[in-house]
Amino acid sequence: MQYLGIEYSMRHVPELDHAFIPMGTWMNAYEAQAKQPVWIAVASDSRRVVTRKTAIIADGAHDAADYRYLERMVKFLLWSVGGYRVLLCGGGAAAEALAREYAPGGKRAFDAKFMDDVFEQGLQIVSCDAADFPQGCDASVSIGGHMDGCRIGFDAGGSDRKVSAVQDGVCVYSEEVVWHPKTIADPLYHYSEIVKAFQTAAEHLPRVDAIGVSSAGVFVGNSPMVSSLFIQVPPEHRVFVKDIYNAAARTIGDGSVPIAVANDGDVTALAGAMELKTGCVMGLAMGTSEAVGYVNAEGNILGWFNELAFAPVDLNESAAVDEWSGDIGVGCKYFSQDAVIKLAPAAGITLVETLTPADKLKAVQQLLAEGWDAAAGIYRTIGVYLGHTLALYEKFYDIRHLLLLGRVVSGESGRLIVSACEQVLSDEYPALAGHIRVILPDEQSRRVGQSVAAASLPII
Repeated sequence: MQYLGIEYSMRHVPELDHAFIPMGTWMNAYEAQAKQPVWIAVASDSRRVVTRKTAIIADGAHDAADYRYLERMVKFLLWSVGGYRVLLCGGGAAAEALAREYAPGGKRAFDAKFMDDVFEQGLQIVSCDAADFPQGCDASVSIGGHMDGCRIGFDAGGSDRKVSAVQDGVCVYSEEVVWHPKTIADPLYHYSEIVKAFQTAAEHLPRVDAIGVSSAGVFVGNSPMVSSLFIQVPPEHRVFVKDIYNAAARTIGDGSVPIAVANDGDVTALAGAMELKTGCVMGLAMGTSEAVGYVNAEGNILGWFNELAFAPVDLNESAAVDEWSGDIGVGCKYFSQDAVIKLAPAAGITLVETLTPADKLKAVQQLLAEGWDAAAGIYRTIGVYLGHTLALYEKFYDIRHLLLLGRVVSGESGRLIVSACEQVLSDEYPALAGHIRVILPDEQSRRVGQSVAAASLPII
């Protein structure tokens, strides 16, 4: 197989997506030919600077491949690490071209605005000399694992909100409730639903000592700076949204209950680390979108964005477009309910357009339960996506355990995904097959594991 003049091999082609070009596989083939050093740094306002040393071919015959490689590498670093300044050393004119793409009106204007909304400094992409290239400075952060006392854990999903009441490490009550945060503009709807969940859990505890929240988005303290859950809420309510979880917590008890909020991907990884009692855990929740987190060998999070829903995984230039970011081939279209819906037509399954995305997923899972092999093909395809994508993720994270959560991996669908993934790893990436353990927790943990782990976030 060939892409931009680079030959790569792939034995396992997704049965419902023959045009898939796994980014990690192609990058491996590209890097085998690359000789000219390039250094990339991504800096954030937390004084974190993550650096990566790589190389490009730079022979004049592979200019398109060189740019595509650097462009996708920068994109992946921005969404995995997060930052407001990218420095390139040795990339030639690539920095200027990338700066144009990330400028207002450019192809990556969404990405630039997202970073600006978080860091409030404006995204810069600049070239620099080796003498001016910064030293890396990256420190991990201790998170969660506290189970003493009476705690509420809340998982704010895009289709379901889950809450658990946890007393001295034992989950005494949990529930899932369908809600529609991504389609409703009224911030009071979001607030009242969060309060209702907190109050329901509180009714099953003798008292409430702490509240932990797992939520989509990027946070400064407990404030969601950017979150897909509030995508329809008008900008004039931004101040209210930034305080929404703290405000909801003030309705519980005497109004002084401590609360801690973390990105849902990090809580997914935390749930895995707590269950496995080990580190080097990547948690990947396939739900409304793709939520990813990582706990390192010391049991700490990296403090990175880990927003891999917007990070590229497929180089096919006709891949599905992500409606929010406007980019193609990004993770949310491969590891979420959107992936199931996207693949349904190729499987010969027609879904009723008026159904919500969550109901479309349920319809496909019902067909799977009834024995439709067409539905099984959707999940086998996602498993092949995952196997190849782990070759990409492993370039940026030291993964020993991959924990899969979310509605997409519920029941038989999860087993199909894992089986296909493990076959790809065994046949095409044997080193990774012996390195990464792919894990499906029990059904209850799969559905409410994040809310229980979220309960452990605050220190009492």
